[in-house]
Amino acid sequence: MPIRTNRGRTAVYRRLWGWPLRSPRHLIGTLVIVAVLFTALGILMPKVIGKPGDTMVSGPGSSATMTSRPGVAAPVTGTSTLPPRLSSPPPPSSVPPDQDGIRVAKEWVTAWANHPDGTTTEQWLKGLESRTDVEYMAELSSVDPANIAATKVVGEPRVVTSAQDSMTVDVQTDKPKVEVSVVKTNAGWRVTKFTQVD
Repeated sequence: MPIRTNRGRTAVYRRLWGWPLRSPRHLIGTLVIVAVLFTALGILMPKVIGKPGDTMVSGPGSSATMTSRPGVAAPVTGTSTLPPRLSSPPPPSSVPPDQDGIRVAKEWVTAWANHPDGTTTEQWLKGLESRTDVEYMAELSSVDPANIAATKVVGEPRVVTSAQDSMTVDVQTDKPKVEVSVVKTNAGWRVTKFTQVD
């Protein structure tokens, strides 16, 4: 039976608005329902309404086309070329190489290649010690100097990369070229790694 009086309507409205306050369970249930509704609206509204302007389809290095929806002002179609994405990080900034670092690299390779017949590992390491990082000395202790083909340095060192406190230097020997990494420490420039380059 329909409600025909204002008093009847007021009573119905009072029951509806009062329902959440009847018990803590009703209040929590109401808050959960409201939260779900707001979340659903927040997710669905942008999809339904869209952004003012329209849709933009693009890819790296391609042109982007903008089209406006009917009923939206300024129905202009334009294309713009997007800049390409960086495929690799920019190279590290280079600084003028420190001559002391270059000198240490050359002296280290000279000592590394100096291993006359009968030289023990201890004698060979002694020649490298003053120019080698302490931690790297432990790795070098496993090297047998008899297995090193080079016997002397035959060219001037060439700086490959140079930063504020580190650099990589190539030193040519009578056999392989040796690439040495040197780092500036509190004790001065020290070698932290070497690689033989064929």
